[in-house]
Amino acid sequence: MPAVKPIPDGFHSLTPHIVVKGAAQAIDFYKKAFGAEEINRAALPDGSIIHALLRVGDSMLMLNDEFPQMNAMGPTSIGGTAVTLHLYVQDADKAWQRAVQAGAKVKMPIADMFWGDRYGIVSDPFGHDWSIATHTKDLTPDQIMTAMKASMSGPPPGTKS
Repeated sequence: MPAVKPIPDGFHSLTPHIVVKGAAQAIDFYKKAFGAEEINRAALPDGSIIHALLRVGDSMLMLNDEFPQMNAMGPTSIGGTAVTLHLYVQDADKAWQRAVQAGAKVKMPIADMFWGDRYGIVSDPFGHDWSIATHTKDLTPDQIMTAMKASMSGPPPGTKS
């Protein structure tokens, strides 16, 4: 019998596991907005999802419905989120547009950033924030600091002066 892998195939060391009010609808949204592939889901007789696994790009995303009796609450029930799910993609503008067209709300417009990414943030209809980025420049720490100082002297990234 083969040895069990400590980290299953398809997973990385860190895998987000989010709570969503309306997990079935969120799965449909993530498929449309981010090209997620549903790997599996386990539901209770009432339809509540106790566990679902999606693949987004080369990474896994786990999610489940809210279960208030177990203190499992999503962002819309607790008044927001302190977490941003970061999504690196080949074409940030294309992925950004797809997410917005699917119903994500713009939180930070997509723009070229001082650290070398094309980057923006959207909020999904379930209260989770997603940053979408494509790395466009390899910069040294000194170059990043110089660019950061220059960017702080003008309008915030993604805004018009």
